Amino acid sequence: MKPSNRAAAWPPLPYARLRPTAETLQLWTQVVGKVALARTPWFNHSWHASLRVSARGLSTPLIANGATALQLEFDFIDQQLVMRTSDGGERRIALEPRTVADFYSLTMDALSSLGAATRIVAVPNELPDAVPFAKDHAPRVYEPDIAQDLWRAMVQIQRVFVRFRSRFIGKCSPIHFFWGAADLAVTRFSGREAPPHPGGLPHLPDIVTREAYSHEVSSAGFWPGDEHAPEPSFYSYAYPMPPGFSRAPVTPPGARFDESLGEFLLPYEVVRRAADPDEVLLAFLQSTYEAAANLGGWDRATLECEEGRVGRPRVVAW
Repeated sequence: MKPSNRAAAWPPLPYARLRPTAETLQLWTQVVGKVALARTPWFNHSWHASLRVSARGLSTPLIANGATALQLEFDFIDQQLVMRTSDGGERRIALEPRTVADFYSLTMDALSSLGAATRIVAVPNELPDAVPFAKDHAPRVYEPDIAQDLWRAMVQIQRVFVRFRSRFIGKCSPIHFFWGAADLAVTRFSGREAPPHPGGLPHLPDIVTREAYSHEVSSAGFWPGDEHAPEPSFYSYAYPMPPGFSRAPVTPPGARFDESLGEFLLPYEVVRRAADPDEVLLAFLQSTYEAAANLGGWDRATLECEEGRVGRPRVVAW
């Protein structure tokens, strides 16, 4: 699979076809993400448990396993969940239509056989009707082609997010996939503390949410959509939301503020169909960040820098 043109690089993601596979992957990635969660010391804002876009799919960070280390990767080229240890161990599980209970059991058994038995909190987070993994025997759709297209889209999005992230010298998150809401995100911080988050997210302890939003943020990302916003979209929000944020002028045409979600949305299809998808997406990321930073009184002069260049260190004026 080697996309040779822009249309191939930014694949179509029709929501009606995408949704069933995306919902399956959200649950499967929760199983895998919870392995990192169970084995890694807590980093700020839950960054230790997120997945990263890789050359073949989505991967955990390297996870300590005694004197060895462990890594799990969704390989969307060979369509397998691959588990490797630093002593040469390897197990693979085919990515194909199967129940969550089956996927969970196979994953836990494979980890045990690698000498990395792991006990996780085996209930989904951030989903309203959470069924324990071991009891979720509902049939699940998994279309390899649409899963691969979703990953291929994230490869392109990752590249643009890297450019956007390089413009900020203040505290900024990695570009990572949060399996709770199944979104690829990048978050900038003003450096100031934020008021306590009200919490209340389904099946997510308030202590986790409040730690995640302990400081002011402008956050942007991409997610496959849901029944409230039924199309894959880019999003951008601020916490706390400064007065006037929802009315701020942002670009490109097609971006809008969703009152129910409390964030700006830009359909993926607007970016995909643009003559220059990179610049359209960057315009959305930059204009929504500027709305948050300007209205929130961020010290932009000390937080921002010119976009990073390949092989050229940032110029520092002493």
